[in-house]
Amino acid sequence: MSMMTFHVLTIFPHIFDSYLNESILRRAQDGKHITVHIYNIRDFTDDKHRTVDDTPYGGGPGMVLKIDPIYKAVKKIKSGVRGKKKIRTILFSTRGKKFDTKTARRLVKYDHLVFISGRYEGVDERVAKYVADEEISIGDYILSGGELPSLVVLEATARFVPGVLGRYESLEDIKGSYPVYTKPEVFEISEKGKKKKLSVPKVLLSGDHKEIKKWREKYDV
Repeated sequence: MSMMTFHVLTIFPHIFDSYLNESILRRAQDGKHITVHIYNIRDFTDDKHRTVDDTPYGGGPGMVLKIDPIYKAVKKIKSGVRGKKKIRTILFSTRGKKFDTKTARRLVKYDHLVFISGRYEGVDERVAKYVADEEISIGDYILSGGELPSLVVLEATARFVPGVLGRYESLEDIKGSYPVYTKPEVFEISEKGKKKKLSVPKVLLSGDHKEIKKWREKYDV
């Protein structure tokens, strides 16, 4: 059985504890379809204060994550990869290529993915140029760090690992994102003193699978 391994570098390792231990990702790890390793970048520093950042050359606000502990962390991870395993290192940044399903399908072809979660005002540019293989952004907005992007890309990619979802295809993969309903058949709400019944579309109750298929296809994207 093939297993995909994710390595995440961060200065806040406990951010990942809850999310990785629930739902799909928990089952994926228990089923040995994926494994996730979280690394504290501070563990790869040389000074007693475990310094991971410093002021930017040329002046400017905030602090910048240093290259040395990140380089050492990535080097150690790569040294532990045996055989002809494919590994790719990703830095999350606002300048990166926009993440989408196509990218997730490409990344799932690797045996190991290394995620560098930036913080503060950014990461020393030499990390992007000489340590990471590519930069990825999950959207045109600013976050406090790369931890959430790491989780987004991790889960989106893991969903394409055979066995993770129980069946390979998900709703979005095979049909597009069409509306779904479940019991009760009729649900009553009250707004501004008026009652309103919210009903399931009749076609879904018809048992006519041909018509149901046609109805769903209207929402295909």
